[in-house]
Amino acid sequence: MDLVETIEDGVATLRLNRPEAANAMSVEMFDGFLEALPRLGRDPAVRAIVITGTGRSFCAGGDVKALKGRAGQMPFEQRYDELQRKQGAALALHESPKLTIAAINGSAAGAGLVLALACDLRIATAGARLAPSFAGVGFAGDFGGSYFLSRLVGPARALEFYLLNEKISAQEAFERGFLTRVTPDETFAEEVRALALKMASGPTTAFRYMKRNFRVAQHGTLAEVLAAEAQHQVRLSETADHAEAIAAFLGKRQPAFTGL
Repeated sequence: MDLVETIEDGVATLRLNRPEAANAMSVEMFDGFLEALPRLGRDPAVRAIVITGTGRSFCAGGDVKALKGRAGQMPFEQRYDELQRKQGAALALHESPKLTIAAINGSAAGAGLVLALACDLRIATAGARLAPSFAGVGFAGDFGGSYFLSRLVGPARALEFYLLNEKISAQEAFERGFLTRVTPDETFAEEVRALALKMASGPTTAFRYMKRNFRVAQHGTLAEVLAAEAQHQVRLSETADHAEAIAAFLGKRQPAFTGL
């Protein structure tokens, strides 16, 4: 299988599984993401979602070998519709009600890098390398990379990264604001698990509404942000997690959140 799914301790892991092709995206992978992400978003047993790769690469992006000669095989409209369908994977990651974590275990390029940028948190091994790669194949970029990266580092720095087509280290990516955390290679798996379990044990309903607030903030007015925050704050005041947090505070103990 090109995309392997496991669920353990409230954490769903979607593992890109084409190590022989540096986990370049296949049609099966896209179909797997488009099916799994909405389903996992609805599953009450899933409290966080991790995206990672098998082997030494996270994802090399689109399968360049598969692109050869494809342009002349289908009319423009059909190719446009198919790309729009595949780009739904990035939208599903961004809009998932569950917290999403990209565990970048190696090189991430092109659409593979963009899928990581679409996640809420990004943790990378120190040996990882990140590159846009689109200019190298005569493309401008897809999957929302210009949207995600502009909001992480600003439009000028994002465009510069794409134009120069740089390959940068995980540490430099962290310093530029691309990444949440960089870990030593030897402790990467352990730290990914610790981060995923920490987020999965948190107030996941609050995280859901927190994500909504920030999506409104990306394009809304201050009045719209205030309205969203007020609505969500009142909603969360009715949750069992909020009541548990208050009880834990008064009892001087750590809260045990359930996501309810």
